[in-house]
Amino acid sequence: MSEYLKSSPHFFRLIKWAFALGTLAVLLLAALLPAPLEEAADLGRVPNPSKSAWFLLWMQELVSYGNAWVYLIVALAVVYALLPWLPGLPAVRRARWFPREQRLVNVLTLLVFLTILALTLVALVFRGENWSLVWPF
Repeated sequence: MSEYLKSSPHFFRLIKWAFALGTLAVLLLAALLPAPLEEAADLGRVPNPSKSAWFLLWMQELVSYGNAWVYLIVALAVVYALLPWLPGLPAVRRARWFPREQRLVNVLTLLVFLTILALTLVALVFRGENWSLVWPF
């Protein structure tokens, strides 16, 4: 047990508050924004474009540029699943937000998040009939 470090209760308070605020934000969004559900599928009247759920739109947008982009999605999933065991990443000895030793992981995660957000917005707002780019305003 000597190799374990005691963690500060302050760090877990931050996690608790972040979890509570995130849950509250999701609940508020769920209450204010209607679910994007449509009527049951009818092969006689297929919507154009037929879009995925909002949380999958970034994948649909990415694959619309070419089928090979699905491998990027799989690679990202594998990298983030194996992140704790990837070689070359220094071990963090203290629990901190955005530790300097993990700057590469932090920047990569931020870039992936911003890319997913941008792709979702493009697919949600700027895609029109036949999946063509349109100006919504």
